Amino acid sequence: MQSKADSVSLELLADAASRAHHYLAHLPDRAVAPSPAAIARLMELDAPLPSRGLAPSAVLARLDEIVSPATMAMAGPRFFGFVIGGSLPAALAANWLATAWDQNTGLFAVTPGTSQMERIALGWLLELLDLPRDSAGAFVTGATVANLTALAAARHRVLAGAGWSVEADGLFGAPPVTVIVGDEVHPTVLKALGVLGMGRSRVVRVPVDDQGRMRASALPRIKGPTIVCVQAGNVNTGAFDPIAEVIEQAHATDAWVHVDGAFGLWARAAPERAHLAGGAQHADSWATDAHKWLNVPYDSGVAFVRDAEALRAAMAVTAEYLPTEGGRNPSDYTPELSRRARGVDIWAAVASLGRSGVAGMIEGCCRHARQFADGLREAGFEVLNDVVLNQVLVSFGDAARTREVIAALQQDGTCWCGTTQWQGRTAMRISVCSWATQDEDVQKSLKAMLRAARS
Repeated sequence: MQSKADSVSLELLADAASRAHHYLAHLPDRAVAPSPAAIARLMELDAPLPSRGLAPSAVLARLDEIVSPATMAMAGPRFFGFVIGGSLPAALAANWLATAWDQNTGLFAVTPGTSQMERIALGWLLELLDLPRDSAGAFVTGATVANLTALAAARHRVLAGAGWSVEADGLFGAPPVTVIVGDEVHPTVLKALGVLGMGRSRVVRVPVDDQGRMRASALPRIKGPTIVCVQAGNVNTGAFDPIAEVIEQAHATDAWVHVDGAFGLWARAAPERAHLAGGAQHADSWATDAHKWLNVPYDSGVAFVRDAEALRAAMAVTAEYLPTEGGRNPSDYTPELSRRARGVDIWAAVASLGRSGVAGMIEGCCRHARQFADGLREAGFEVLNDVVLNQVLVSFGDAARTREVIAALQQDGTCWCGTTQWQGRTAMRISVCSWATQDEDVQKSLKAMLRAARS
């Protein structure tokens, strides 16, 4: 017999589903950025702590009525400001269901269902990205933590090779670790290095070319414990470091090679783009985001490490009260013990798309990026990068004029793009990463860009 509490809970979930449906259904028709009035209304929530709680239905209504209009339409088809994908329907629905399951997916013995799903999802990703099938993996919040996780394994292995246990003895007195990066390394890699105690400023920077690619010929002489970080997908241009060439040089001296592939690693899942990340399968670790080009809900990143024992040594945790027997324990590979089952969303996305659907989604985004570049170039504006993936940089003149055009475009509301500074130039950056973007969205957005540029 259903209790009154159960009935209220089910009614509330149905209300939430209805409100979410309404929100998503109207995304294509609303301005991408929230209005100043909607943002101003957020202050209505900044009230004193209530002495008595509101009814759950009133809480939900208040969130929807005040916060929904103040959101950026990142889940819609015309947000191009950052490399942000929308949420595939199957992934979003799976996320809701997994939230209802409320499984703290750290230990197989306690949460066998979601732990097993993560093991399966990991195998599918290794196959999709054509990485060594016996690699270990960790489902984490995003590429920042994926880089941190993989680099922790790298730190363990290169110091163990020098006879030092960093997990037991820390970095005080440890042999120094040299970290080599390209001059346009993403700041999340530097952040991870700082958290790991290897220093944001101690890195050795390698010069890059006019697309932001590391120059393999400029790699310094490698000696002692060394980690080399290469980039699959420059955040501005989409360009790839010469990964295969760098790996060959680094491995000749037993250095560890890590691939920061937050979005670019997904090129390996698309036959026409896979060559861009050629040779990446020979690296030692990789980091990517699923909430970018796999289009699952936030937050969802993945770290892969060829040396499973190095990752376990860096991450595993034990305690007397933890049942660690049984199958694969996710907490042996991630920084967290308590964590949501991110692999469920990933499994659902891949299951709904299949190999061909993932490839088609990636190729579609790249085709749309090319349409933007061609349309803007034909209109007389300067495209600054070689459009090899999903990133387009465009200048509308000098820095002041470019910023004016971007501001006008953002105010127009048809689409949303942001400003970037790249190799001394101010540019508008267009990042196409959503399954929801269609040809008509590109054409509608192009018209808005040209209106803003000619105003």
